[in-house]
Amino acid sequence: MLTGPGSHADRVARVALTWLAEPGHRAVWTLVQQAGAPATLDRLLRGDIPSGALRAAVTARSAAGDARRMAEIALRRADRIGARLVVPADAEWPARVDALATLELDSGGRVNRDTRPPLCFWVRGEPPLGATLERSVAIVGARAATGYGVHVTSDLAYGLVERGWTVVSGGAFGIDAAAHHGALAGGGTTVAVLACGVDRPYPAGNSTMFTRIAERGLLISEWPPGAEPLRHRFLIRNRVIAAATAGTVVVEAAARSGATQTMSRVLALDRPAMVVPGPVTSAMSVGCHELLRSHPPARLVTSAADVLEEVGRIGEYLEPAPRGPERVRDRLDEESALILEAVPRRGAVTPEELAAEARLDLRTVLRRLSLLEAAGLVVRTGSGITLAPRGRPAD
Repeated sequence: MLTGPGSHADRVARVALTWLAEPGHRAVWTLVQQAGAPATLDRLLRGDIPSGALRAAVTARSAAGDARRMAEIALRRADRIGARLVVPADAEWPARVDALATLELDSGGRVNRDTRPPLCFWVRGEPPLGATLERSVAIVGARAATGYGVHVTSDLAYGLVERGWTVVSGGAFGIDAAAHHGALAGGGTTVAVLACGVDRPYPAGNSTMFTRIAERGLLISEWPPGAEPLRHRFLIRNRVIAAATAGTVVVEAAARSGATQTMSRVLALDRPAMVVPGPVTSAMSVGCHELLRSHPPARLVTSAADVLEEVGRIGEYLEPAPRGPERVRDRLDEESALILEAVPRRGAVTPEELAAEARLDLRTVLRRLSLLEAAGLVVRTGSGITLAPRGRPAD
């Protein structure tokens, strides 16, 4: 039986390994890189495992069923729901996630230690996975989003898909849902990265949204169909959101949240980390402001144009600096501006009085008055010089 990359045996082994140990496991991924998935599965099932913790995990899972049989069941279940398995040997594999092979985080704990690339993806939806994620931006944030956060997120997502980019998020309530809805409203593509099976997206309250995403974009997961959305899986999933996209935007986040955890991975991968500021009185913006204060590489963004300037090719999305409307008086030279300031708001004044007030010689004042009159800023009357109606400072 063929056991090379992309073969049926390789696919079964990758699914079985993910069933035995949670995705991203450092030791399992390293063994697969060295010997291949089928040989690694054989070794784990024999108990030839240097790590005591991994050995205990494999023993416990094996007691619940045969790993290869569970993998075959998962593959048949995927066929029934129209999902497919994508492995690194496939043309649609998203190569950007391979950067997780070098991700090292300072803090301890299993979730921060086991951050290696996925062994496989379950995909539900028509577009090819790799091409869809090639030009993609993640938008993440608080589940308990405010009206401000939902509004900003919807505008960002809409603006990004209008320019041909894919919007990626986690499918949760709040900012995630606003990102997906904004992308769908813009007629674009959106991807939900799940922490459970693609046949039981969580939360159930977003089921209609997930159906629309599967029709227009992609639902993807490292866990097989039927897998439950366990709490720790959301933290494991977040590394994929950080690695699969060209950059990540956090809109609202509490001081300690999954969104800030995702951004720690974005920063560690040296990807564009973007933050939308919020009201200083909002608890939902504390995490955003802390990211900006503590991580100089993080960039403040307020629009889709700002985001694209960070993730696009150099010079591709240059935007002019924002500025207010330009008025005629903004183009005045210094002497003309001094003379215009000397004209009273009410009543008339003589050129000699203007010269004294502006501290300029009379010849200069007469010359500049002609320019100000031509520009429609002053008028000459029988009693002297007055401001033109549209030239009043209050306008």
